[in-house]
Amino acid sequence: MKTRDHFLMKAWYIAALSTEVDGAQLFHRKLLGKSVLIYRQADGTAVALHDRCPHRFAPLSMGTRHGDEVACPYHALRFNAQGQCTHNPHGTGHIPKAAQVDTFALVERHGFLWIWMDASEPDLTLLPDYSPLDIGHENAVAYTYMQLPVNYELIIDNVMDLSHIDHVHGEIITTRGKLSPIVPQLRETEKNVSARWEWSQQPAMMIFAPFLPRPEDEARQFFDITWSAPANIQLTVAAVQDSDRFDDALDQYDLHSCTPADAFSTHYFFATRRNHVVEDADYNAAKIAGMHAAFEDEDGPLVKAVQQEMGDAEFFSLNPVLMSNDVAPVKVRKMLDRMIRAERAEA
Repeated sequence: MKTRDHFLMKAWYIAALSTEVDGAQLFHRKLLGKSVLIYRQADGTAVALHDRCPHRFAPLSMGTRHGDEVACPYHALRFNAQGQCTHNPHGTGHIPKAAQVDTFALVERHGFLWIWMDASEPDLTLLPDYSPLDIGHENAVAYTYMQLPVNYELIIDNVMDLSHIDHVHGEIITTRGKLSPIVPQLRETEKNVSARWEWSQQPAMMIFAPFLPRPEDEARQFFDITWSAPANIQLTVAAVQDSDRFDDALDQYDLHSCTPADAFSTHYFFATRRNHVVEDADYNAAKIAGMHAAFEDEDGPLVKAVQQEMGDAEFFSLNPVLMSNDVAPVKVRKMLDRMIRAERAEA
């Protein structure tokens, strides 16, 4: 049986927003149960090491920078970006062979630092492509981060089942009760699960209505979401009037990504890019503030309450009642479970 602290290891996870790691700082984050140190070398390249000195296990992130090297705060052993000890101030200065810190592959892409936590050779073909986040005016894209005291799969459940919008969220993103009756159209590959909802509502979602030709009138809308292992969900939402083509729609391209800190704590990363009001930096800031408010005040309290009720039990062990709105999140849970089991069987 898969336990709550078994994660898919041969995969890329977001370790941090690119903007979180800057200058000469030593950045610490717990990822997949392991303490990780991230910092930028003088040329701006970000590197990641196990945040633990092999001598007395002090966090290297509490230490000091010496150029591109880091000195342990406890006894001043110094390590380079490859994890090799380069300086021992004690005794004869002999450097023990075991004075080596594990390193992790790190790739900077789409405004994030992606990390490969497994000991195997990193597979760049598994690095997801979210290049639409890189296209367009800089004021049309925004990023944010939250940490939540829940298992990461509960956040995936929440985003993969958008029918909850009818019952949880307020006026800004309300779908006016239209989603719950719809069974989403599913698409599957060996490593992805996608779901799509199409509907009409009057007026459109308020994230779009003010920018449509007739803000008070009906608009056609869709949600299209795709989960990619281990914990990435790309969500596109759109609205259109006076056209049968969604190519003419106002749209928003979002990425939700969850990286487990451990079994019951999750780093939740979010990015959004829109094709309207693209140069307005103040509107961009308002979009992020709205996302925070929606999750922290609406989704978040419910997801945290669910975690408290579940305790450390595995989801299916509690015999949940399943309904039509569960089709996408259940398929994701089962696919991820198969992938983790297969990986463990190969180990």
